[in-house]
Amino acid sequence: MLDKNHKVVVVGAGLMGTGIAHAFASSGFATQLVDTSADALAKAEKSIHGILDGGVKLGKLVVDVADAAKARLSTNTSLKQAAEGAHLLVETVSENLAVKKAVLGEAVPVLAANAVIATNTSALSVTEIAASVPCPERVIGMHFFNPVHKMKLVELVLGIATDEATVATSREWCDAIGKTSILVNESPGLTTSRMSAMLGNEAMWMLQEGTASAEDIDTALRMGFNHPMGPLELGDLTGWDTRLSVLRYLHSTLGEKFRPCPLIIKMVAAGRYGRKTGHGVYKYDETGQRVPGSGLKASNL
Repeated sequence: MLDKNHKVVVVGAGLMGTGIAHAFASSGFATQLVDTSADALAKAEKSIHGILDGGVKLGKLVVDVADAAKARLSTNTSLKQAAEGAHLLVETVSENLAVKKAVLGEAVPVLAANAVIATNTSALSVTEIAASVPCPERVIGMHFFNPVHKMKLVELVLGIATDEATVATSREWCDAIGKTSILVNESPGLTTSRMSAMLGNEAMWMLQEGTASAEDIDTALRMGFNHPMGPLELGDLTGWDTRLSVLRYLHSTLGEKFRPCPLIIKMVAAGRYGRKTGHGVYKYDETGQRVPGSGLKASNL
């Protein structure tokens, strides 16, 4: 059983690591966020404090609760020091197998006995990552969604060696931070990435063929299926360069149904990745807001 004395260490102070650290610290757990970059840690801490302060301003948190969450969060550039005695490790470093293996190799010897070793990867093999440590049965994929403080789902990804005790404890951790967990056997694209890639790719085919405007395709999914964002809006947010990489991987592993739409390839070649470049399916102003009426139309292609 979990208790509030259990310690969490999150490795990687990027966007996902920042959100994951916030989730655990705000749920009552002493949380250490680790990164080799002191600047990245300072930026992450400022972001987490901003989320908490925003909750206070919106009336969702009282000041004492926000301050307590801030006090439970600490940062560290030493992984070995931070991981000492931790009951949960969540690594969310770059999607590089060698880097992930190095993180686990350094942290696992100093973790608490029976600690859960989780990776946030959505692309690499949990089984292969787990094979690098002497306790592969304790390794599991714990795939969070961005932004973590708003998205309720966590995909728990089973490697070939992941045991039932690790699954049960991982579900407890998810429950403790208010997330809904689903179990996924290791496979290309898991569940969400695979479905999202298919939906976004089909939306781009429809746009290329002139079936409907970008705005109307997105409106159809928002109003017809209650999706919070349309597939083209979401692609702009995620980045079409990232989407193209995922589609190419799925195409190579799962076949023709994931062949990338030529329009995506054309947009990426033009540097129109989405919000981060100011232009994707839609155009964005200097503040990141979408320019009204800027969506691609068949006549533009």
